[in-house]
Amino acid sequence: MHTEHDKPASFYSSPQEAMQAPAEEFLYLACLHGGTEVEAPDFLAVVDAEEGRIVHETPMPNVGDELHHFGWNRCSSACHGPDRSHLIVPGFRSSRIHVLNVADDPRAPRIETVIEADELVAKTGYTRPHTVHCMPGDNVVVSMLGDADGNGAGGFAVLDAKTFEVKGRWEDGGETPPFNYDFWYQPRKNVLISSEFGEPNAYEKGFDLADVSAGRYGSRLHFWNLEHRKLEQTVELGESGLLPFEVRWLHDPEAEEGFVGAALSSTMWRFRRDNGGWAADQVIAVEGVELEGWPFPVPGLITDLLLSMDDRFLYFSDWLHGDLRQYDVSDPANPRLTGQLWLGGLLGKPSDAGRELSGGPQMIQLSLDGRRLYVSNSLYSTWDNQFYPGLRSWLLRVNCGADGGMEVDRDFYVDLHDRPGGPARAHEVRLQNGDCTTEIFQ
Repeated sequence: MHTEHDKPASFYSSPQEAMQAPAEEFLYLACLHGGTEVEAPDFLAVVDAEEGRIVHETPMPNVGDELHHFGWNRCSSACHGPDRSHLIVPGFRSSRIHVLNVADDPRAPRIETVIEADELVAKTGYTRPHTVHCMPGDNVVVSMLGDADGNGAGGFAVLDAKTFEVKGRWEDGGETPPFNYDFWYQPRKNVLISSEFGEPNAYEKGFDLADVSAGRYGSRLHFWNLEHRKLEQTVELGESGLLPFEVRWLHDPEAEEGFVGAALSSTMWRFRRDNGGWAADQVIAVEGVELEGWPFPVPGLITDLLLSMDDRFLYFSDWLHGDLRQYDVSDPANPRLTGQLWLGGLLGKPSDAGRELSGGPQMIQLSLDGRRLYVSNSLYSTWDNQFYPGLRSWLLRVNCGADGGMEVDRDFYVDLHDRPGGPARAHEVRLQNGDCTTEIFQ
């Protein structure tokens, strides 16, 4: 067991310790120009948390990466030092992976290494890097959604957390799923869970319902043996569990359960240990809404979700309906709605933000103490343009009550549309010393 004095400042030995961390002074925001007609590289923005404005931008070397999700080279799961020092920033469309140094000057990240798509394909056979998690053993693991030709794939790439060399595939032979998307792991339980989106050749051009019935999108959860890196069980969510996106294990290192949101079906599922294996039960359903011009009821489209560090509150966004929800999940089998805000959306509900909002709430990130929730509104460039033509992008902050309830912070609003370099779009947020979707505990 490590002692306190050799533990890096931003690593936490437990969720309880993480909740005592100092409040974030700034945050990192993935920004893209895809879909805006601005021919400029995507960039990582540094946002001052107090002032609510961008104070630095680090542009990527190329145009068209589609920055999306990103993560750390090390986090609390590493236990021992050195501290987190680099951000791993994939281009979801370009299949490049950028390594940004944030140790030298945390408020002005600089690009240190770029791994080109050719190298990823040569060493893993995969493309379309998505979720980044630091893993014990000085590894960074990235879920990969495509093969070299843009067909679906279900594996992972591994980078060395110190040298950032591509080590190869994470999985140790054996069967791999047809699709991939998000993943999470629970060290004490020796398990990794992954979800399914669809094949890049289907989703990159925009959403077509016919691709769902054609089998080009997923509806399964996969449970892997963490130590042996092999797929052990697949759980089919079926017609009411289409497009299971984000996966959130409870933060409690002893927990054997968590939540996954099925985006298209707009259902929330609780996965759990069951007779030595794994099962999943639907615990929340967002009903579709009839809207003129739509051939089918508009789904809520649950695109992002997270759990507070104490595992008490579950938050998720309905990108098409436009509402952000908060549930008390003290009893994970019976979530109880404790807060709901309308932040744009297609249903025309009055805004709870004190201003009109374009698009709908999408990516969310919560402070370690559970009191500040950051919300952005871009999903994916082609889908943005399909469902919200002329999308104006923003980042806002929601104050969360200790015992539930949410209120938009009217003094914090980052406008990504009206800016000197032309419109950009905001995607994932990372807080400077870890957050509720990066930290995993040994």
